[in-house]
Amino acid sequence: MNCVPCVDWQQINGISGQIVDSAIRVHTALGPGLLESAYRACLAYELRARGLTVAEEVGLPVVYDSQRLEPGYRIDILVEDVVVVEAKSVAEIAPIHKAQLLSYLKLSGRPLGLLLNFNVVLMKHGIVRMRNG
Repeated sequence: MNCVPCVDWQQINGISGQIVDSAIRVHTALGPGLLESAYRACLAYELRARGLTVAEEVGLPVVYDSQRLEPGYRIDILVEDVVVVEAKSVAEIAPIHKAQLLSYLKLSGRPLGLLLNFNVVLMKHGIVRMRNG
């Protein structure tokens, strides 16, 4: 997906709605306080159970000086090949978390990202939505 303005936002909004619903379901079942990896695994399971295509730990190269480099960046979850999901379990979302998601959107060319912090009392307070561009 190289043409961000050409995306079907109605479709992407539907996908992001499914992701948010899934995150709320996982958070309701598990509560706050677990490791990020537990939430990520459960979220991926829930998304697949809903029939969505999910890729985990997707490698993200950087192109610098016309060289493709593999610095070890990984997208936590990529849903339907269009929505980047970064799962966190932190006291609060910091500016660096938002910068990370924005960088992943730019590097991958994906149109939408969701930053999900599961270490909150109510999941709705742990959701940040960001668009590429």
